Amino acid sequence: MMADRSYLNWPFFEERHRDWAAALEDWCALNLPVDHADVDAACRALVSDMGRAGWLKPTGTDADEAFDLRMLCLSRETLARHDGLADFAFAMQGLGMGAISLFGTPAQRAWLERTRAGTAVSAFALTEPGSGSDVAATTMTAEKVAGGWLLNGEKTYISNGGIADLYVIFARTGEAPGAKGLSAFLLPADTPGFEILDRIEVIAPHPLAHFRLTDALLPEDALIGAPGRGFAQAMAVLDVFRPSVGAAALGFARRALDEALARVQARRVQGAPLSDLQMVQGHIADMALGVDASALLIYRAAWTRDTGAPRITREAAMAKLHATETAQTVIDAAVQLFGGDGVRKGFMVESLYREIRALRIYEGASDVQRVVIARQVLGGAT
Repeated sequence: MMADRSYLNWPFFEERHRDWAAALEDWCALNLPVDHADVDAACRALVSDMGRAGWLKPTGTDADEAFDLRMLCLSRETLARHDGLADFAFAMQGLGMGAISLFGTPAQRAWLERTRAGTAVSAFALTEPGSGSDVAATTMTAEKVAGGWLLNGEKTYISNGGIADLYVIFARTGEAPGAKGLSAFLLPADTPGFEILDRIEVIAPHPLAHFRLTDALLPEDALIGAPGRGFAQAMAVLDVFRPSVGAAALGFARRALDEALARVQARRVQGAPLSDLQMVQGHIADMALGVDASALLIYRAAWTRDTGAPRITREAAMAKLHATETAQTVIDAAVQLFGGDGVRKGFMVESLYREIRALRIYEGASDVQRVVIARQVLGGAT
């Protein structure tokens, strides 16, 4: 069954977006899904293949351009609908290098040529064992020494940890207490003192790691932007990429709806298609409503930024919160409509059920998004 593409006619998009989405759809149909048996190898191969085909271009920017967030979101939605691991590999090339795209020096930006070409794998290292959503509680330190910066501390739940060639890493440089005392650095994976402590297995396998830096010396030019600007840089990167998390969730939800439509029209109960039952029709209606509402919020956020808004904190939080929570509900409904096959290995809806859960946690958990939205609304009301 062909997925609904009518939303591409919405006024949020230009012809180049429609052309990109159509071409990527064709590529995905021929190349995805990939074998997930060896997740590390699959991710490296996906980055290489997508880079060689040109699909990683939206994950970074040239020095004189801004992110095309609509292109980024369309890419993630399309990839996620075909293969969650492909979406993951694509997204991390962008998130990992987001601070370089937005704030990097010309020398640092040279890495973008490699990450967009698929010849280097990137990672974004913010979370620590004692600080997830509370970024201000970061304890990794970066001490200014002769010839550079000396980094010590641990990071965990780092996507692409263990396979990345370079990491954008956030550490405390101490210009001020809390969030105002953090800075961002570019850390090549072959830096002495970098050690993988543990590889983390989750319900939908992705490369994740817990690592430690012990007296890891970085040159002075590893600093991204100005000292003490790390928190602001991280938030600016998340402003860009949070709507794209919603887009990935939307891709999962669209696939679940497609799978459910095919199932209820083919499955017969008492001599009639399952889709003839009004209760089933109610589920389908709720699923379709949720998908369209999520798409509207996601592409509103992307369009708003692409047309010049300096920040989209409220729009991005709404898009991520609604799309990820709704996708969980849509996928759960699809599992229910599949009956026993819904929780059976080898069925797409079972895979989607595992894939969606993490999106409600990473890049700002759903409850954090509610706090962000409330603060934005209350701030605008005063």
